[in-house]
Amino acid sequence: MIGSLRGVVLEVLEGPVLLVEVGGVGYRVSVPATVLPSVSLGGPIFLHVHTHVRDDAIVLYGFPDRETRGCFEVLLGTHGIGPGLALAILSVHSPAALRRAVMGGDVEALTLVPGVGRKTASRLLMELEARLGGPEAGEQEGNLAAVPPGAGGGPLPEVRAALAGLGYGPDEVRAALRALPADGTVEDLVRAALRELAGAR
Repeated sequence: MIGSLRGVVLEVLEGPVLLVEVGGVGYRVSVPATVLPSVSLGGPIFLHVHTHVRDDAIVLYGFPDRETRGCFEVLLGTHGIGPGLALAILSVHSPAALRRAVMGGDVEALTLVPGVGRKTASRLLMELEARLGGPEAGEQEGNLAAVPPGAGGGPLPEVRAALAGLGYGPDEVRAALRALPADGTVEDLVRAALRELAGAR
């Protein structure tokens, strides 16, 4: 499997897809839209690559760093997310921003992805919560790939449910969760969230 490519950009195709020449061979590589501002025709490029094997094709997906490639692979392992949607998500959100959205239950953030409505965004948040929502994901800043498939969602989902049960609205809950530390017991985090909410009102 191809893990990385270092070469020269020959073309920028719709998708977006880059045609990267390496040692006289041209590789078509699908990339997030966020890669394009740093691309220049005829210029050098280095991409961390995920090789996706299908029944009818082998498709290369390229990313500017290991963190983004790791996030893409975590997304691929999530029910209901294929490579096209995973790439679309990473074209809108950085790995760190995506993790914040998942931790905060931010449906609106996911609806910024083209083709994702509120119903789909809510389902994706639930699917991603177990993989990206726990404090383990923050051991390195924005390192979403640190959370293995099947990892637990940590205390934040319980904290969110407790605050919702107390009558706080989604916007208030999201704001409170963003202010919480990355670890702690459910009880301690709920108390901290309540202090944050009391100060905001």
